[in-house]
Amino acid sequence: MSTRARILEVAARLVAESPDGDISTRAVCEAAQVGAPALYRHFGDKEGLLSAVVDHGFDAYLATKRERDDTTDPVEDLRNGWDSHIDFALRNPNLYRLMNSPAMRTPPEAAIEAHRILTRDLERAAEQGKLRVAPELAAQMIMSATTGVALMLVSRPATFPDAAMSTRVRDAVHASVFTPDVGASPPADTEVPSTAARLSALLRRSHGTGLSTAESALMTEWLDKVSNAEG
Repeated sequence: MSTRARILEVAARLVAESPDGDISTRAVCEAAQVGAPALYRHFGDKEGLLSAVVDHGFDAYLATKRERDDTTDPVEDLRNGWDSHIDFALRNPNLYRLMNSPAMRTPPEAAIEAHRILTRDLERAAEQGKLRVAPELAAQMIMSATTGVALMLVSRPATFPDAAMSTRVRDAVHASVFTPDVGASPPADTEVPSTAARLSALLRRSHGTGLSTAESALMTEWLDKVSNAEG
């Protein structure tokens, strides 16, 4: 095992075992049997080490999302994605709190990739006419709600003892993001925003619209404004 891998493995274990999820570089060096210069050479500083710990810990979680075969129903994929996110947080509370700590000035790569995967699924939903708002706004709404629920469950278990609360919040958020089920008549005030969101998603994916780059950007901006407009 390389020195970097040993330091990372030790740091991840100490984070998981810590009462509050915090660790010191000195403790990591002692446990990994390396000098401080070695740690700083590989990770730069404590924040760099913790960011690497988060990416290392989330790698297995993200691997399931990377290798997942998309179903024909992106909405169901997004429901499952919410549930797997919450499950991971509950099984790795210290790691999850670390990932979302304000002390992390630079978002870990794992957080960026998770957001990218979420947005991709929402773009699929938009292409099928299932989104009320643009994918980017929907991603912000869902990610902030999922993270908030997960943090409350792992940080305030006495106040939030029922994990089923996550399902209630998920369904409420999804109801505000997605159009009604297929077969139901959509409310008149959601039909135009939903259509605009779908056209915006298709426009982003298409390369044969006949529009210039500037025209395409302007059209996308207009469609996003229509899809994100409050009724």
